[in-house]
Amino acid sequence: MQPFSRESRGLFRYLRRYRGRYAFGVLALAICDAGNLTIPWITGKFADAFKSGGLTVAGILPYAGAIVSVAVAVAVFRFVWRIFVFGTARAVEYDLREAFFAHLQRLPASFFNTHKTGDLMAHATNDLQAVRAAAGDGVLMAADSALMSVFTLLLMLLTVDWRLTLLGLLPLPLLAVNATVFGRLIHDRFSSVQAAFSTLSDRTQENIAGIRVVKAFAQEGREVERFRRDNRAYVNAFMRLARIRGVLDPSIQFLAGLGFVLVLGYGGRLVLLGRITLGEFVAFNSYLLMMAWPMLAIGWVVNLLQRGVASMGRIQAILDTVPEVADGPDLAPPARRAAPATPPGSRIEFRRLSFSYEPDLPPALQDIDAVVEPGRTLGVIGRIGSGKTTLANLLVRLHNPPGGTLYVDGTDVNRIPLAELRGMFGYVPQDSFLFSRSIADNIAFSPGSHSPQSVAAAVAVAQLEDDLRDFPAGCETLVGERGVTLSGGQRQRVGIARALVKDPQVLILDDCLSAVDTATEARILAGLRPLMQGRTTILISHRVSAVKYADEIVVLDAGRIKERGTHDQLLAARGAYWRLYERQQLEEDIERDE
Repeated sequence: MQPFSRESRGLFRYLRRYRGRYAFGVLALAICDAGNLTIPWITGKFADAFKSGGLTVAGILPYAGAIVSVAVAVAVFRFVWRIFVFGTARAVEYDLREAFFAHLQRLPASFFNTHKTGDLMAHATNDLQAVRAAAGDGVLMAADSALMSVFTLLLMLLTVDWRLTLLGLLPLPLLAVNATVFGRLIHDRFSSVQAAFSTLSDRTQENIAGIRVVKAFAQEGREVERFRRDNRAYVNAFMRLARIRGVLDPSIQFLAGLGFVLVLGYGGRLVLLGRITLGEFVAFNSYLLMMAWPMLAIGWVVNLLQRGVASMGRIQAILDTVPEVADGPDLAPPARRAAPATPPGSRIEFRRLSFSYEPDLPPALQDIDAVVEPGRTLGVIGRIGSGKTTLANLLVRLHNPPGGTLYVDGTDVNRIPLAELRGMFGYVPQDSFLFSRSIADNIAFSPGSHSPQSVAAAVAVAQLEDDLRDFPAGCETLVGERGVTLSGGQRQRVGIARALVKDPQVLILDDCLSAVDTATEARILAGLRPLMQGRTTILISHRVSAVKYADEIVVLDAGRIKERGTHDQLLAARGAYWRLYERQQLEEDIERDE
């Protein structure tokens, strides 16, 4: 194992948290090993007493009693070390899993655009299990083999001929070289196995999530073939690892057996020459058999620790990812931020805001200037790709806007703590994600306690009441994964209710009525209008009918504000907004005629 690698340091950092528990477990293990080593010594004494012919039936009892007493002590302390070693490994796994999940929560939305869900799930399952095995079985075998080697070596040197002891230890240097070479190979090949497992997990997750599309296009056979290829790649990677393991263990057993054969021949000669007693030779052989365990354990230790280190490296790469969107050092003290004005709501100001997702990509927004006074409504309209959603994402800092370009209540949003900033907003995206819970739980998702009355009021404004009457369990109906049991319009309306029940200072509606018909849209907007009077609202839509009552409307085109004004002013200008209005009016007339 590479002791000073980044992966090793990451693993040992978690192990050090529980060094006290590990120390207690290793102490109990040492007592067990000492007890196990005492039994061959007692057996050797018994053999010498038996050979001398002076052993009676009564004389056997002390030897038997001693062996039983030692065995009971070993059993008790074996239970103790299992609690303190294996139990601690579970605690390490718990801490690491919690840290991994918490870090995922802090990472920005852009991170998940470049990291597949299946890969992250493999980190949270297979990789964590490998780390737990290293923290449990790996630590145990490393400590046990070290203790047994030291104790056995001391007893062999103190109780038997030293030349015989050195002869039995001849294979150890070869074992060290063997472990080093195979350890590197196991580390690299296990990393390949975990990468192949990540690909396989991602293929499975993606197909389950998109099963309706697969079936609609009759692509089941092709997806099975793709899965077969990924599955075969995983098996091949695992077999490359298995071949290394298949060579490692027999090579260690061969070297251990070689030492045993040398000792057996030389030790038997010493007994015949009378240099050591038969009892000493019996005890020495028992010790040598015990030395075989640490030698064999080297293979397991190398395998487990290298797997754990490789998996820790994959997890550590995620943990080392610095969140781009986070609270900075220059946070504005709450007392120095301007209090929201009256009427309630917050003042939002865009100052020549320009933004690009990547330095080498064209800007998604350019020179956006706008002010939304507290309690007022800004309508944002434009074609697909004009930058409407980017504007909403920057407000809640799903991405960082450039400094000095976006202000809430007179403070740069980059200086407002994320939790506080996002607590001001009720955000309804176009694709409302629902959790696999009840409709009521999804609506009451925001922090705080929400009464059934507040949930019911939000349901009424979102025009969900009629739909809930058709569900057997009403608001307690489970929506399935991602809300699959609801229609697109129903999911959007649940999203609206979720934002309303929060009672935010600023309401952002990002084209969240695109999946409902115009009649339902009109009813929802009519219900929202009284609520919008009491809070700042950013209303984003591709429909003129949704934004026409806004206090100001901006028309975005290729990330720039092309037109701005009220509904009547923009119609009178007969520009892009007027053309969009005319086209949508014609479409509505055609629908009514049909």
